[in-house]
Amino acid sequence: MDARLNLFTNPTVGRTLKHLMAAGKAVKESTVPAATQELVALRVSQINGCAVCIDMHTKEAAHAGETPVRINLVAAWREATVYTEAERAALELAEEGTRIADAASGVPDDVWERAALHYDEEQLAALVLHIGFMNLANRLNAITRQPAGDYVPGRFH
Repeated sequence: MDARLNLFTNPTVGRTLKHLMAAGKAVKESTVPAATQELVALRVSQINGCAVCIDMHTKEAAHAGETPVRINLVAAWREATVYTEAERAALELAEEGTRIADAASGVPDDVWERAALHYDEEQLAALVLHIGFMNLANRLNAITRQPAGDYVPGRFH
């Protein structure tokens, strides 16, 4: 599959992504555990069917030491016993924040309250920004049909 746009050589995309990557760096440097951030990125990308982001975040998670079992079970996290309660709350927030069109009221209060039991206000802000950023990245990649499979961990660090 060939991409409709080269996101790395297009000047408009390049100028915009420079700012988005800076924002993403601020989120990455938050106190939300790196494993949680990768699991959230992976789950959002799975929901959106973004192959290039699934490729990226499975490889980044593995490179960071995440186990194959935890990576492979993200899509079925509710039935899996390998995630902490905090990770479950983050994954639930990620799902609800990604599937906002499925619920007229957006993210339900009980989902937010469960996340707030495990994350302080700064961490919640980082999670919300991360979920939003991943949804944006997924849409850019899906619209432009970015191919997946050749991502090398650390490419964007």
